[in-house]
Amino acid sequence: MPDSTRPKSRGYSEAGASHIRRALKGFTPQSGAPNEDIDWNNTTLRQRGRILYMSSPLATSAVNTNRTKVVGVGLTLKSSIGREILGLSPEAAKLWQKHTEAEFRLWADRKQNCDATGMNAFSELQQLALLSWLMSGDVFPVFKHYPVTPANPYSLRIHLVEADRISTPMDYGGGTLYPGITDGRNPDNGNRIFDGVEVDASGMVVAYYIRNTYPWQITGEPTVWTRIEAYGKETGLPNILHIMNSERCDQYRGVSYLAQVVEPLLQLRRYTESALMAALVQSFFTAWIVTKTDPSEIPINVVGTGDIAAPETNPDAASLPAAQNEYEMGPGTVAHLAESEDIKFGSPNIPTTGFDAFVNTFCKLIGAGMNIPYDVLVKEYNSSYSSARAALMDAWEDFRMRRKWFVDDFCQPVYEVWLAEAVARGRIKAPGFFSDPLIRAAWCGARWIGPTQGSLDPLKEAKAAVLQIQHGLKTHEQVTRETGGGDWDENVEQLAAENQKLAAAGAEFIPMQVDPNENDESEGGADESI
Repeated sequence: MPDSTRPKSRGYSEAGASHIRRALKGFTPQSGAPNEDIDWNNTTLRQRGRILYMSSPLATSAVNTNRTKVVGVGLTLKSSIGREILGLSPEAAKLWQKHTEAEFRLWADRKQNCDATGMNAFSELQQLALLSWLMSGDVFPVFKHYPVTPANPYSLRIHLVEADRISTPMDYGGGTLYPGITDGRNPDNGNRIFDGVEVDASGMVVAYYIRNTYPWQITGEPTVWTRIEAYGKETGLPNILHIMNSERCDQYRGVSYLAQVVEPLLQLRRYTESALMAALVQSFFTAWIVTKTDPSEIPINVVGTGDIAAPETNPDAASLPAAQNEYEMGPGTVAHLAESEDIKFGSPNIPTTGFDAFVNTFCKLIGAGMNIPYDVLVKEYNSSYSSARAALMDAWEDFRMRRKWFVDDFCQPVYEVWLAEAVARGRIKAPGFFSDPLIRAAWCGARWIGPTQGSLDPLKEAKAAVLQIQHGLKTHEQVTRETGGGDWDENVEQLAAENQKLAAAGAEFIPMQVDPNENDESEGGADESI
């Protein structure tokens, strides 16, 4: 509607959409398509996010905290097949699951078995993929196949490709330094290419373009691009994975985890560096000699021998011209200045009394921007018990969500591709795996066990877990998984063996009984200081 005919003073036109309020007059952003807003700026964001991770302690903490809490030492496969669909008994299902987990460990626990570069086991690939995803915005695991060996019966390997190497080929309209600025087209089929991601007319991703060199790599090797189709035509399995978090519809490239806080992180780093330099300057003891002597007769920076109260070894040194202008400090030293000379000491006074409050406020804002509470971001738990626990619980909501994304984008697809090869080679028996998608999905069922939330007061939370089990709010398996990431069935088997040994030794295991009406005087209140 033209401005001349648009009704005035309606709804948001007097609030956030106002063009006449003084505070909003210059605030006229124009958001473009996702590829314009994201792809055109991604090269800059990736470089800045990466250097902040290397140079800003707060950025390093944010990324590494996610790595530790989301993946930790690695997400462990726990096969969980749909035995009802497959028509298996509980015993047969458990036997199949144990065998499959053992086969997967054979492949995943050895660097040379699962990594195309031979540098990382699968748990380490998880850590590397998560770090690269957070720093660069996305990462691309590529499936490769090598000849089997007596030590490794599987051909599957994973090659992690960094975001910089996914770009539109120059022949198809891609740039050199800023590959996302010009969207290209595949001349063979007319598909559009968004910063190395080819999509068909319906918007479905069909292929990726990987360059053999990095944009700023110093090498004499010519740059060439390899087109990799997203899915195999015969198998339907993925040839390449794309780990990213979407924030816009029709978005095909990810954004660095640090993108929204690049400026405050940089400014905070500069401020802390200047405060540190000020403290260093204040620690220097500097003196200026004030004199009316001709400057040409004064040696530059001559302050004596450099040895405090050192004896003079040259008896004629005092008569030398340069020695007449030397000044030296030492314990118990009495120095006589010449006529018209005076000495002044530097005393830099840069106020730093508000440093802690300013930095803490900035850390809270940065943490809020990255969904990490201040306590977790700076690893400082000196508030009350309830506030520290609330911060941990809040952070774990984000870690749990990011773990779900990571499992769906990386761990589970890798497992399904590996399982397809294991079944095809006959190492794992799975009837109907290749004939019915529903049967395949039932065989591929799995959970991925990772680091648990931890506890500030294990006794309180253990009692709460027992009460939840007693009242049917949770199962033993749920509590076991949430508490330590273990397997309840295995725990029961182990406990049975241990109880037999205790009974043989004349001891007896007595389980703890929890009374829901019991008043625990040791709790000390919700705001007990920690």
